[in-house]
Amino acid sequence: MTRETKYRHAAKIAVAVDCIVFGFDGNRLKILLVKRGLEPEKGKWSLMGGFVHEGEDAEDAANRILKTLTGLEGIYLEQFHAFSSPDRDPVQRTISIAYFALIDINKYKEAINTDFEAQWFPIKEFPNLIFDHNEMVHQAQKKLQYKAASHTILFELLPENFTLPLLQTLFEDVFNTSFDKGNFSRKMLSTKLLIKQKEKDKSNSKKGAFYYKLDKKHYQENLHKILKLIPNPNGLI
Repeated sequence: MTRETKYRHAAKIAVAVDCIVFGFDGNRLKILLVKRGLEPEKGKWSLMGGFVHEGEDAEDAANRILKTLTGLEGIYLEQFHAFSSPDRDPVQRTISIAYFALIDINKYKEAINTDFEAQWFPIKEFPNLIFDHNEMVHQAQKKLQYKAASHTILFELLPENFTLPLLQTLFEDVFNTSFDKGNFSRKMLSTKLLIKQKEKDKSNSKKGAFYYKLDKKHYQENLHKILKLIPNPNGLI
C-alpha cells in the first residue's frame, strides 16, 4: 500500500485488551487483579491488560497477556465488549476490547505468576480499580450471568468431580441470590446434565455428599433446562 492510498484523515487510536479472570475456590467467586506497573495510576489495582501488537489479533493479545501476567494458558476465554469512551484513558485515546476468563482456582493455584503481585479478591469485595475497570467487571458479571442461564459455562470454574452443595454455592455467588437446598438439587438433577459418581466427599460430614460430573456427551440437548434454576431469567441482559 502506498502513502497515497492510506487513510490520511483516520485518527490514531491505540487498541488494548483487558481480561477479567473469574475464579472459584470452592467457597466464593473471585476475580484476579494485578498492580499497575506504569504511570498514571502506577501501583493501583487493575485488570490484566496491554496493547495489541502488530501482527496479532485481539484474542492472541489476550492470551499473550494472560500468560505473561499470570502464567495461565489454555483456559476458557471469551470476548464480551469494546470500551471506547474518548476519555477512558488519560494518556492517549485507547479502545479496549474486554474478555472474561474462567478457571478453577485450586487447579491453577501453583501456576499464577507473582511477579505482577497478582491477587484474588471476592467479587463482592474487590478494591476500586483504575480508569473504567470497575465498569468492565460489572459488565463481565452480567455477561457471565447471561451465559450461565443457558450454557454449561460455570462448570469451567469447577473441578471435574464436584458435589451438589459446591455447585449450589457457585450458582448463588454468580447470581447473587440464595437457593433452597432441596429445590436446587431436584431442579439440577432434573436437567440430566450430571452423572452421579460412586465416591463421596466426606470432608464436611460423616454422611458425605456424592460427587457428580458433567455429562459432556449429552449436555447440548439439555442446556435449555438450566433456565429452570435461574431466578427471573428475563431480567438478564
